[in-house]
Amino acid sequence: MIRRRVSRPITIGSVTVGGAGRVIVQSMTKTDTRDVTATICQIQRLADCGCEIVRLAIPDMSAAKALREIRPNSPLPLIADIHFDHRLALAALEGGIDQVRFNPGNIRESDKIAEIVRAAKEQAIPLRIGINAGSLPHERHDKHDLAAAMTRTAIEQIRLIESLDFDLIEVSIKASDVLTTIEANRSIAEEMPYPLHIGVTEAGLPGAGSIYSAVGLGALLHLGIGDSIRVSLTTADPCEEVAAAYQILKSLNLSERGPRLISCPTCGRCEADGFYELARAVEDRLSVMSRPITVALMGCVVNGPGEARDADVGLACGKGRGVIFKKGEKVRTVMEAEFLNALIAEAETIS
Repeated sequence: MIRRRVSRPITIGSVTVGGAGRVIVQSMTKTDTRDVTATICQIQRLADCGCEIVRLAIPDMSAAKALREIRPNSPLPLIADIHFDHRLALAALEGGIDQVRFNPGNIRESDKIAEIVRAAKEQAIPLRIGINAGSLPHERHDKHDLAAAMTRTAIEQIRLIESLDFDLIEVSIKASDVLTTIEANRSIAEEMPYPLHIGVTEAGLPGAGSIYSAVGLGALLHLGIGDSIRVSLTTADPCEEVAAAYQILKSLNLSERGPRLISCPTCGRCEADGFYELARAVEDRLSVMSRPITVALMGCVVNGPGEARDADVGLACGKGRGVIFKKGEKVRTVMEAEFLNALIAEAETIS
């Protein structure tokens, strides 16, 4: 069992992050925030696929002003992602944002950060200190110990904000390198009590990016580190990030959202025709279910009956026919043409 790090909780909109509660899944819109209609539609899609908090890029004042229309129409708490210009953070706070994430790598003047803190304090809105390896100040970029350089930068920012009598703080330290990300987050977790948002930034396309993220986030989560996560993928659909995040959490028994599909990798013993296509179809049908059940789809008699019997519902395929198990009991034999519909029908009866 994973022993979670107990951090000081903060509230982002209606969602609590930290305090050893469940790990919160975040994503970021891919739309131009100035396009209010498209952004609201994408936020709704993210809500529908299980995202719990959404971050929006605020590149200029027009985007910041768009928050006045977006925020009242969002079903999820929103984070304003601020770089370079502290006035954008002030405008986002005026627009009703639920959290401001600012990058001390490109907003460096302490008086400007103090303005952000004072405005956040007036509304009791939490701040996220977002440290990225790619935007550390040049003089602090130690390529020989990048993790330590990011940690030092984060600690300096924390101390500055604390000196202004403010402690609604979340910290994020990310790099595209997995080992750097792990080491930096292990280090900062020992140095401060605030919640950590974790992720491997710029992880890449969904295939490789999901693997890099799973390794980095999985290692940290297994250590009990991480209060919220984002899987950062190069994709037009942010729901892919949410799906990958939940798969990582489910692999560590940290989430009970949606089914888990166990399917065999197939080999020369597989007797079911079109097993790969069947597995993809089962995955697609299960994706709309929210119940935390385990479904096994197995292609031969070696591990098939055992895995199918151990799952909530399972299908052990043979030549032209297969056996369906539910809660450890054999319930029926079905012909190959019935495999998909019969398995899904049994899964839908699991309460």
